[in-house]
Amino acid sequence: MKPHLCAAQPSSRIHVLSLIIAVTIMLACTLYPPMIATPDGKADHALASALFAAMSVAFVRGVGFVPRRRIWRWLFSGWICFGALVLAGALKYWR
Repeated sequence: MKPHLCAAQPSSRIHVLSLIIAVTIMLACTLYPPMIATPDGKADHALASALFAAMSVAFVRGVGFVPRRRIWRWLFSGWICFGALVLAGALKYWR
């Protein structure tokens, strides 16, 4: 007997573009840490936070995990990843 589901659940599958974005951010920040530093050599915490938020969201989405609750699906969506990347770009180049 199948369990009764009130609403159709989103399907989970690997999202290649998100996974590529996550791995790229991870490797770039690991191999070239000055990328997330200020011109005077100090850590840029706002930039690092934006990049790591984008990386985290991209990893969650990339491996195929889709949360059941709508708020969590939205927080781990491609739109949030894109927004965090735009914020990181703005912090890096327009400050």
